[in-house]
Amino acid sequence: MKISFTLFIIFTTFSSAVEKPNILYINADDLGIMDVSYNNPKFNTPNIDQLAKDGMVFTNAYAPSANCAPSRACVHSGQWSARHGVYTVSSSERGNPKTRKIIPTKNTPLLPEGTVTMADALKSGGYKTIHLGKYHIGKDPLTMGYDVNIGGDTSGGPSGGGYFAPWNKGAMAKWSKQYPKGTHRMDVFADRAIKFIKANKDDAMFIHFSPYSVHTGLEKVPEFYDNYKGKDVNATYASMVEKFDQGVGKVLKALDDMGLRNKTLVVFSSDNGGIRAISKQDPYRAGKGSYYEGGIREPMVIRWPGKVKAGSVCKTPVCSIDFYPTFLKVAEMKAPKTVVLDGVSILPLITQTGELKKRALFWHFPIYLQAYSQTEDNGRDPLFRTRPGSAMRYGKWKLHEYFEDGGIELYDLESDLGERKNLSTSMPEKVLELKKMLNQWRTEIKAPVPDTKNPKYDPSFKPRKRKSK
Repeated sequence: MKISFTLFIIFTTFSSAVEKPNILYINADDLGIMDVSYNNPKFNTPNIDQLAKDGMVFTNAYAPSANCAPSRACVHSGQWSARHGVYTVSSSERGNPKTRKIIPTKNTPLLPEGTVTMADALKSGGYKTIHLGKYHIGKDPLTMGYDVNIGGDTSGGPSGGGYFAPWNKGAMAKWSKQYPKGTHRMDVFADRAIKFIKANKDDAMFIHFSPYSVHTGLEKVPEFYDNYKGKDVNATYASMVEKFDQGVGKVLKALDDMGLRNKTLVVFSSDNGGIRAISKQDPYRAGKGSYYEGGIREPMVIRWPGKVKAGSVCKTPVCSIDFYPTFLKVAEMKAPKTVVLDGVSILPLITQTGELKKRALFWHFPIYLQAYSQTEDNGRDPLFRTRPGSAMRYGKWKLHEYFEDGGIELYDLESDLGERKNLSTSMPEKVLELKKMLNQWRTEIKAPVPDTKNPKYDPSFKPRKRKSK
């Protein structure tokens, strides 16, 4: 998208003459909080583990949505889904129509024209920008603030040939001519990131390192697969996680080799929870597509030598929607008044120079997401990972509200991390307090609450039980 000259001036007016730090944002795909070895020794992620030792681990980090496109749309726009309308991937009418009680809100598949993304903002402030891997929220990252695009388009998964070359269509097809048959996407992304860093090492860089890993379809990585045979883990999936970690390690090493370690803010996270039928997220409940903790709680690490204390831990609840304002703060820039940012800068937490004002985190999903596995998803409903509703966290409290039946669930996350003991009937005053906050938030951002009955709904319909793949 094009930014007007006025907007360019607004951004750059606030840029500092002081040398700006590089920003490396590592955005994993469908990597659950329990899929990194610093949380779960079943996996082997030595480079991410070292990043955690060298930086700050966030133990209460959240994605702004429980599946890919809306999460990425929120992060790049800095806005909750109710503002831009990206709630899910493709249609919001997922699952059998006979099992849906209401008509869900229509989904917007891509970020609307005119959205000023964080890449737009940083580019206007003098940053050289590159996107590598999955984009999913626009047809071309080059029109949304990026100088260079490696493999990004509207694809949600590793289409065009899977993870290994050759690729026969899409944004990855051109790289089949430049890399040998059998080359893994991760190696392409790491190699191109390193080339970009070398070419722009004297400039401020914003690097969005967003490999498709570890999104389905699953493809084993032979060099790592045998590490997991016979262990209590999906060996194919675990080999993909280790391949992802290897790519991360290559990029981090390049920063070290070029003397940029101390000049670079590194942020590692994921776009949503892991798929529970593939990788259980216990003790967190459910997984991708669910608004229980397993679907939105994320692994998150930030490293910034000299600013972030090595081996530090932050327990304050934060969200990836905070990245946009945080990156602007790090770059010593201010967003124009026309740009609404729903997150806050977490720089005081990162640098341990202050605390955030106590706030609630919200999720709004007026849509349906069908089940992956009726036996393994571990959600509220065996037919859906989620039905239309909202959720919020405030302090230790987590509230779920469902629009079809007015269902309410209240959990104390300090004593019930797995969200098993619903306290809504025993603590009505707390429910009223949180519902008031949730209603006020929905009103402020004009969040749609669907209530039109679905004429195709059939309460007598008994869908066939589906087995986990």
